[in-house]
Amino acid sequence: MKTSPKKTTKAAAAKPQRLKIVKNDPWLEPFEGAIQGRHDHVLHKLYELTAGKKPLSEFADGHLYFGLHKTEKGWVIREWAPNATAIYLIGDFNGWQENEKYAFKRLKNSGNWELKLPAKALKHQDLYKLTVHGDGGEGERIPAWCRRVVQDDDTKIFSAQVWAPEQEYVFKKKTFKPNTAPLLIYECHIGMSQDAEKVGTYNEFRENVLPRIIEEGYNCIQIMAIQEHPYYGSFGYHVSSFFAPSSRFGTPEELKHLIDEAHQAGIAVIMDMVQSHAVKNEIEGLGNFAGDPSQYFYSGGRREHPAWDSLCFDYGKNEVIHFLLSNCKYWLTEFHFDGFRFDGVTSMLYYSHGLGEAFCGYGDYYNGHQDDNAICYLTLANLLIHEVNPKAITIAEEVSGMPGLAAPFKDGGYGFDYRMAMNVPDYWIKTIKECRDEDWKPSSIFWELTNRRADEKTISYCESHDQALVGDKTIIFRLIDADMYWHFRKGDENGTVHRGIALHKMIRLITASTICGGYLNFMGNEFGHPEWIDFPREGNGWSHKYARRQWNLVDNKDLCYHFLGDFDKAMLDTIKSEKNIQKLPVQEIWHNDGDQILAYQRGSLLFVFNFNPTQSFTGYGFMMKEGAYDVVLNTDAKAFGGNGLSDDSIRHFTNYDPLLKKDGKGWLQLYLPARSAVVLRKVEE
Repeated sequence: MKTSPKKTTKAAAAKPQRLKIVKNDPWLEPFEGAIQGRHDHVLHKLYELTAGKKPLSEFADGHLYFGLHKTEKGWVIREWAPNATAIYLIGDFNGWQENEKYAFKRLKNSGNWELKLPAKALKHQDLYKLTVHGDGGEGERIPAWCRRVVQDDDTKIFSAQVWAPEQEYVFKKKTFKPNTAPLLIYECHIGMSQDAEKVGTYNEFRENVLPRIIEEGYNCIQIMAIQEHPYYGSFGYHVSSFFAPSSRFGTPEELKHLIDEAHQAGIAVIMDMVQSHAVKNEIEGLGNFAGDPSQYFYSGGRREHPAWDSLCFDYGKNEVIHFLLSNCKYWLTEFHFDGFRFDGVTSMLYYSHGLGEAFCGYGDYYNGHQDDNAICYLTLANLLIHEVNPKAITIAEEVSGMPGLAAPFKDGGYGFDYRMAMNVPDYWIKTIKECRDEDWKPSSIFWELTNRRADEKTISYCESHDQALVGDKTIIFRLIDADMYWHFRKGDENGTVHRGIALHKMIRLITASTICGGYLNFMGNEFGHPEWIDFPREGNGWSHKYARRQWNLVDNKDLCYHFLGDFDKAMLDTIKSEKNIQKLPVQEIWHNDGDQILAYQRGSLLFVFNFNPTQSFTGYGFMMKEGAYDVVLNTDAKAFGGNGLSDDSIRHFTNYDPLLKKDGKGWLQLYLPARSAVVLRKVEE
């Protein structure tokens, strides 16, 4: 966003015009002052950072200055360490001993330190660290801006690594435009993406998993755990080195190759971005980089996250904003990521981190308990990301329902493209756990899936990695439980398995078909992966048994898993067959909670659900536009593990009714088997 000084000062000084998010939602009118104040806060900070003379993208070039760089004259390494009194570079090249030859110099009138070395001083793959001395302590540190960190297999010690290959990766796909019509996200984790009981690699994912994603019809992959993290079992959420792609999965070139190949296949690649907190570690991380525990983080009681055992960034410091914004730009430009899913946004927005908050009314979003610095930072991040790449995708993982989160900044929002519909998986869990099948109410299901702010797009999902972690249960396991192990071979299914397979498909279809932006699935859940995720740890003997994906199950045509996988592909094909379905209204045609029937229309597609566990209906009628309708998807088809009770090759015609003639409608009557759903398309005349 380019903002001139004149325009910015005028915008701040002139009488503010009513922002669009307030115009769109009268319930926000009592809080118009707070909303305008947050908007102006961003404008003021934007002017402060850029002086109104340069784009925000130019401010976010810290990664080009700080860290280790090879130049025409040799090497230069810089770090921000205002509290340091001395810094030395140690490593393979000097016997890991402090040496005046490798002493940094403090740059005049700044907290920045610099060391210049001749070309022969360092070589590709040398290991190194800093020793940092400060009034508050001293010790070895991995540079904050380093781009490569590796762990010794024997000692388990992490070190920075010089990364300057003779031949850098050259992207074959120079430009890429994500397909967001609609956005179909495959959430994945590189390390646990293989069948083998080990940590998978970027190359293995590219060769073995990416083709599956392409075949299944997803158009975006969301990769978790990219930023380096000391503890594998943290799922990548305790980040230590924010600019380093995790070396346990391979090299930076191999990650670039994966992204490039995805782009060549038309698949967008977004990253699970963690900027809501950082690991406490001091040697590997930023916990006490230069004797000041609050260099990057809040001080006092706000420094530590009470639930995550981690540290909270101080979003009010310009140096921290510089670090984090540069981090966003780095991943976009260096690796060609297409955007980010920002993790833990709720934790950033509130002093309480959202813990113990009910969020029952609009006043809860404007009661002074919000971190305006964090709100300002997130808005700046969105402005920056879309300035660097106007087609970039940003998604907020946010549970409180903060209004305006996914509304444009110009309208008074925070600028995310999408927000996660986090109510949806919670609703499905609650329904499966607490309601008998006979008590599932289609009206409640429809309301829960379509109740969203009109000016914000969402990513809907039945379950993500959160529901697959040890201690929780996936949908398929909640539905079938131990019978997954004993009755999932074709011909050996029992009633519990039949029920689980049927509802698994119906839950996914109704969730995916009611989206107003995009749909997300976690790796393996599309075919009902039977195991939870449990990373190697002392309690399980450091086993990888549950930190993998058993693709052999879906590939085995003697088992029922492929029914669910095949249905998932057919479901996505159906959704994509209706152009821009995510923009079309979801028009309810009928619901009857007694019968447990629901019907709704999106464009030319008619979706009909019978959630009744025991009763099938013959000739169940709806008033539809006159004409013919063909079945395009049926959850009860034998190809998807159903009973095949309907002949889906039959074309359905509306029946003439003189009372409906003036409206151009007729009765469309269908056979609806129990616990099934069917999708029909109106035949073009």
